[in-house]
Amino acid sequence: MPHVLLIEDDVSVRDAMELVLRRHGYEVTPAATGEEALRLLAAPTGRHIELAVLDLMLPGMDGFEVCRGIRRRSAALPVIMLTARGDDDDIVTGLEAGADDYVVKPVTAPVLEARIRAALRRAEPAQHHGQGPGEDHAGLGIDRAGLTITKYGTSLALPPTELRLLLELSASPCRVFSREQLLASVWEHDFRGDSRLVDAAVGRLRAKIEDVPARPRYIQTVRGFGYRFGPL
Repeated sequence: MPHVLLIEDDVSVRDAMELVLRRHGYEVTPAATGEEALRLLAAPTGRHIELAVLDLMLPGMDGFEVCRGIRRRSAALPVIMLTARGDDDDIVTGLEAGADDYVVKPVTAPVLEARIRAALRRAEPAQHHGQGPGEDHAGLGIDRAGLTITKYGTSLALPPTELRLLLELSASPCRVFSREQLLASVWEHDFRGDSRLVDAAVGRLRAKIEDVPARPRYIQTVRGFGYRFGPL
């Protein structure tokens, strides 16, 4: 039974979402504020939480800072953010803060549950059978069997979404992937408007694997098409 931390200050919305999730078989721990959510994650029982659903509009500490706080504590915990307006700036800021996905309120139960299931699948051990283990791409080491990434011999800790994105791109060096193809294979989405999920994840990934993220060697942007992997 997956354990979800539901961070939402609106009592009626929180109760309705909690009821829906419990009906779908999830264990739910509710939190009304960001401060409460971070305390719950820091408690011994917090290690059992497998995913966070986070409303951006919270009293006190806002959702962006809560997301950063979650990421400082755990790179691996999936975070789905909720936004009422669907405002591009809010969404981009939330994704840059470390959220894995987002949904715009009001959200239907099937959509929310599908997004949660997809995020939990991404957090499971990835299965990529492209090249064998021990690949070296100009100093970037990729071990597909061990699911480890190194840069010049130093291990890199990548969140599940970024790891899957890197594995997907690097499995076919020099192939250009459209954002829609990456959404389908990594996020399991097919809505064109969600392409900013890909852009934000690429930006976070570049910050970890590139020597100079503004001049990427490993993941290049092919303007008008998408992204390709291939060390320069």
